Amino acid sequence: MFGVRMSIVCFLLTLVSLTSGAAEEENPEFWRSGAQNTLRSALGRKINTNVAKNIVLFLGDGMGVTTITAARILKGQLQNRSGEETVMNMDTFPYVGLAKVYSVDFQIPDSAATATAYLCGVKTNLNTVGVSAAARNGVCRSQKGNEVTSILKWAKDAGKSVGIVTTTRVQHATPAASYAHSASRTWYSDADLPTSAVTGGCMDIASQLLRNTDIDVIIGGGRKYMTPKGFPDPEYPAVMSAQGQRKDNRNLIDEWLSMKEGKVARYVWNKTDFDAVDPEKTDYLMALFEPGDLRFDVERDPSMDPSISETTEKAIQILRKNPKGFFLLVEGGRIDQGHHESRASMALHEAVALDEAVARGLELTNEEETLTVVTADHSHAFTFNGYPFRGNSILGKSPIFASDFLPYTTLMYGNGPGHKIVDSKRPDIRKVDTADKGYVQQSTVPLDTETHGGEDVALLARGPMAHLFQGVYEQNYIAHAMAYAACVGDNPQHCTATAEPDGLPYTPTDPASSAPDTPLCALTTLMLSAYMSVCLH
Repeated sequence: MFGVRMSIVCFLLTLVSLTSGAAEEENPEFWRSGAQNTLRSALGRKINTNVAKNIVLFLGDGMGVTTITAARILKGQLQNRSGEETVMNMDTFPYVGLAKVYSVDFQIPDSAATATAYLCGVKTNLNTVGVSAAARNGVCRSQKGNEVTSILKWAKDAGKSVGIVTTTRVQHATPAASYAHSASRTWYSDADLPTSAVTGGCMDIASQLLRNTDIDVIIGGGRKYMTPKGFPDPEYPAVMSAQGQRKDNRNLIDEWLSMKEGKVARYVWNKTDFDAVDPEKTDYLMALFEPGDLRFDVERDPSMDPSISETTEKAIQILRKNPKGFFLLVEGGRIDQGHHESRASMALHEAVALDEAVARGLELTNEEETLTVVTADHSHAFTFNGYPFRGNSILGKSPIFASDFLPYTTLMYGNGPGHKIVDSKRPDIRKVDTADKGYVQQSTVPLDTETHGGEDVALLARGPMAHLFQGVYEQNYIAHAMAYAACVGDNPQHCTATAEPDGLPYTPTDPASSAPDTPLCALTTLMLSAYMSVCLH
């Protein structure tokens, strides 16, 4: 029976390949030419050893390699193309590496532990932010003396401007790790602190947003953690869940504004006021567009909330005025939340939106002086499977039914809320629009919320010292490599006295013209020359 089924599958695949493939792709020269262009580009690549005046870190929360691939196809299909051949903006980055994401105490991490790794340069425990692994989850007394600082603070201490942009609340795990130290990622406001944390003197994350580092640009959501309990939200005044939550009766927004006396500081909560902010005349900006996290991009009201591309643009325009440069963290945080709900459509549209923000960031900066990094904190239990035909909707179904004679989607989850077995059968989705934004993908194991994945995540880099991100490394290495590129933190020696980190004279050179004369290098050169003479002509 299995052999018959496979014969049918092979026949159908052959039939489709003969009828749906582009004619040019049947010509071997199409593929040879493309490969040769890629090879010439790689051979002509020169290492940029400039000092990174600016750093822009784009973080796709939960954006594992499967998500990148599926988002690439979706982006192309949204442009009425097949999708698979699409080139994302992040795909153009010349240097790629893999980061190992495990935390000190778990094989599969959360966003708090990973953010502490790639921002602070230190791996830590699950659910903790801005503290070392000596701190314990939820134990206030354990965080004292175990705080670790981030590259955002290192950049600020070096005189640079700094900013955070996120599609979640600004107190959420990823942005929080850039400025806060907390034994629990969930201590958003003082109302979230347990009695032991209050008596132990631990401070909520929202309060630390004002206290710890002077951040120039703060954009995201999270209004309700900044205002007193019962304080009406300006956008949803009648919604109880949107009201302020602080028990200490502080209005942190007003306090933030008062702290900026003598500077031009703006607080906005809607797109009209946001658009009215003149970057050239603004020193500080706090923009909080929702009581909690921002809306998914496909559900966003463009008249009320700007896109992540627009917020990235405004942030860069404000920060780049500093002659010493800037550090900017941009998080596509709702990729992760779409996955947790097993709504692949939501997650992928968020990833596409982040890629558009990457393009905007590249347009507004100079690659000669700006290091741009795109990476993820972790992946998800997200699979791209079956044998869909070329050009099949990435949100669609496999053309070949499963052994239970029911269809299944190309994208599925290993666990999550999509596990629905009725009378020992999976749901029949033949008449279901699986591309709908609300569709919940099927999963193998029943869970209320889908989990993270533990495989390595990709990192893509371009600009000064981007070559430092090649290879496979621990996730905490990322912060150190970014700091080295920008001459902040622990490695300023190579910038201050034209010396190597070990104190030896340092002279930047073109590696293509000054390769060391060693047997290995000579052999490599000989092999490359032979390849070019035989294969490139």
